[in-house]
Amino acid sequence: MFTGLIREIAEVKSFQDTKLAIKSSYRPQIGDSIAINGACLTVTELLDDGFAVELSHESRGILALERYEKKVHMEPAMQFGSRIEGHMVQGHIDCVGVIKKIVAKSQAYDFYIQIPQEQMKLVIPKGSIAVDGVSLTINDIEEDSFRLTIIPHTIKNTLFSSYKTDTRVNIETDMFARYIYHMFAKKDESKIKWDTVDKIMALY
Repeated sequence: MFTGLIREIAEVKSFQDTKLAIKSSYRPQIGDSIAINGACLTVTELLDDGFAVELSHESRGILALERYEKKVHMEPAMQFGSRIEGHMVQGHIDCVGVIKKIVAKSQAYDFYIQIPQEQMKLVIPKGSIAVDGVSLTINDIEEDSFRLTIIPHTIKNTLFSSYKTDTRVNIETDMFARYIYHMFAKKDESKIKWDTVDKIMALY
């Protein structure tokens, strides 16, 4: 489990077959879970200047693999008792999103990200979402996309400063939205009201 707060922008040393070698100041242990661009991966090898993880065939099929070539977001798994300042993130990527538009504001940037329609039903106004592992709040929703407002602090401390139109990013929807949606969907999907879901999620 993660929080969506990036611990370090690490460097990709190599990516061959299923092995991803990372140069990082963080020193994990063999078997540790660690999120790389939001994907929960297992540390399989310790290196002099970092560590290596394995990407399964399933992981390779869902991730934006071109995002694992240079710099990556890195977050170790949270520890019980730690303060949660982002939101609960599982590291289970739902889909790849595409940045369709970036609009500069006076003190921030608006990012419009398009995702498959299948995942749009899990995107809630003012709800949480993880983009390449970064915990963010959804401002507005359109038919097949959503808008995020990225503040200067986030731009400075994440890879958002390098994102451009048509950049592909890993997307994880809010896990509570997924759970609640499936609870309601088993009964009658047509009766799902997201204002009710919002109220339920506020209890957690």
